[in-house]
Amino acid sequence: MQTEQELKELVRRKYSEIALQDKETNMSSCCGSGGCSTEVYNIMSDDYTKMEGYHADADLGLGCGLPTEFAQIKEGDTVIDLGSGAGNDCFIARKATGEKGKVIGIDFTEAMIEKARANAEKVGFNNVEFRQGDIEKMPVTANVADVVVSNCVLNLVPNKDGVFKEIFRVLKPGGHFSISDVVLVGNLPDKLRNVAEMYAGCISGAIQKDDYLALIQANGFTNITLQKEKAIVVPDDILNQYLSAEEITNFKNSGLGIFSITVFAQKPAACCTPGSGCC
Repeated sequence: MQTEQELKELVRRKYSEIALQDKETNMSSCCGSGGCSTEVYNIMSDDYTKMEGYHADADLGLGCGLPTEFAQIKEGDTVIDLGSGAGNDCFIARKATGEKGKVIGIDFTEAMIEKARANAEKVGFNNVEFRQGDIEKMPVTANVADVVVSNCVLNLVPNKDGVFKEIFRVLKPGGHFSISDVVLVGNLPDKLRNVAEMYAGCISGAIQKDDYLALIQANGFTNITLQKEKAIVVPDDILNQYLSAEEITNFKNSGLGIFSITVFAQKPAACCTPGSGCC
């Protein structure tokens, strides 16, 4: 079993490589990981191209939802995007916030930060910035964000509880998040869960859907709403790299579900910290 730090370094290395891959490679794999599928194109990601503020250079095809579509961003809002990649969701958020708002993208990987900053220069946005940092310890002060968004990133973080605590900290009272992520219903085969490549590919780092929603509630959020849910089917040509034919059949008949969900939740308008008794 790898340590949390080892898993983080795995993600950092893999997403440095992904920053240099083309969009088609990323979209035909599991969140840009290796083992690209020739059977199915667009395994997880949704189509951003019709959303206002879309910039093709910033779309790496890495997501598993459209959190900014559901994020209820208003003009003048301050928005934080966790795992901002090349800036796709940041630029769409900026369209909603306008010139009066502010968008902060946070990413763990230097190559992604460089790519996002270059994209921001191309479009001339002076109120979109990108900060390199760990979303378990965000380089942002408390109570600054009206909205937090994230697309298929928390499943890559070993300490998901720590991320939700950080989201609570940086949101203003009354602020909210809209997050797309991968979750499970049922137990993933050990061979998939233990393969590092599948961790960097989002799936083996996912936790049970009920546990995911319980973490949100335990951290003091209210108005928890499932905004969208879709099943994810991992093609045989990817499964063949990790499982035997018999194991694939058992996997498909196991009742296991892999889902992309988009979740909304709100920080109470007048609240201290979870567990203090005032919420």
